Amino acid sequence: MKIAIVGAGMAGIATACELASDGHAVTVFERRGAAAEEASFGHAGLVAPACMVGHLGSEAIPVRGWEASPGAWSWRRRQHGSRQAAAGTDARLALARLSQERLRLMAGALELHYQRADGVLVLMRSAKERRRLAPLWEALRGAGLAAHEAGAAAIRTLEPGLNADTPLAGAMHLPGDEVGNCRQFALLLKAEAERHGVIFHFGTTVERVEGGAAPALRLQGHSTPWPCDAVVLCAGTAAPALLRPLGLHLPFATLHGYSVSAPIREPLHAPGSAVVDAGSGATIVRLGDRVRVAGAAHFGNASEAQRKTALQSLYRALHTWFPGAARLVGGLAQEWHGQRLVLPDGRPLLGASGTPGVWLHLAHGGHGWTGACGAARLVADAMAGETPAVPLDAFSAQRFR
Repeated sequence: MKIAIVGAGMAGIATACELASDGHAVTVFERRGAAAEEASFGHAGLVAPACMVGHLGSEAIPVRGWEASPGAWSWRRRQHGSRQAAAGTDARLALARLSQERLRLMAGALELHYQRADGVLVLMRSAKERRRLAPLWEALRGAGLAAHEAGAAAIRTLEPGLNADTPLAGAMHLPGDEVGNCRQFALLLKAEAERHGVIFHFGTTVERVEGGAAPALRLQGHSTPWPCDAVVLCAGTAAPALLRPLGLHLPFATLHGYSVSAPIREPLHAPGSAVVDAGSGATIVRLGDRVRVAGAAHFGNASEAQRKTALQSLYRALHTWFPGAARLVGGLAQEWHGQRLVLPDGRPLLGASGTPGVWLHLAHGGHGWTGACGAARLVADAMAGETPAVPLDAFSAQRFR
């Protein structure tokens, strides 16, 4: 088939790679001037099934401050504590596990060498935090995820750069979770996709998607449509405007996230892999010769005051746990603010759109790096008429109707 993909973030590139490997002719349209410049650019980089299920860290913040329609709130309340919510958690975990497996398979088979490290430490500052999180550890173990509690001495062996003056009551070690440079991986995967025949058009805005018997894209500045056999929407925050003319009015919201990245000043003072502050959700990771701290997410609109407050909280978290680890002066620190599309239940939107010829790979929220590779394979299988390894019912647009 001749397939058009809208969006060249992690989701779009992974989907393009899977479809090209299945023998399809794939063209990707991206409004930005390069790949992975929006939500895939500067987040914490956790590939973390356990953190996702446990709502831990900047990549897995629970839904707060929701500014969607009253209908979205009502739908969310109906789901909370229900069988649907439990099934949704199981589906998200299955997707995360599949995705981590696919990511490692791709990296190994294609020899993609990117900045990564294994293991995540969830740091608890007080006995109160330990008590609060105790049920979560049991739930993670019950789900078959490795989660080992560690005392202060063992923690400092794993992360010797931790600030000795910051209170530390204990930590949970999640050896199955990992951290990696999402944008670096996406660019490497894009190069492989191009070698397999995928064509990328950057600086190209899709104004309208047409489904039906003759799917096509209406491109800004072009008088004639771009015809194809199928369209996959991986367009992030641009997707709602493209979906509304197709009759899909879903309760999307925008999740704003922030990060600060800077060169490592003293390697012995920097994290070896990744740590999560259980209290604040701030995540501090090592990516090659740089350290990144991410977090302070919120929903709705983002004011300049909110941006400044968020970034200040990240600098404070970095100083709290790893003082002197990064070179923050002289314009060396890179501050990032990204927007992610998210739905009330935190699950992505995958599979058929309901309009013939139009498919969806959207709305991972903060979990795009964790879920994109697996979701790409599921969507590709569904488009081929095969049974996906993880059922797509829990990720279907129909769940909101």
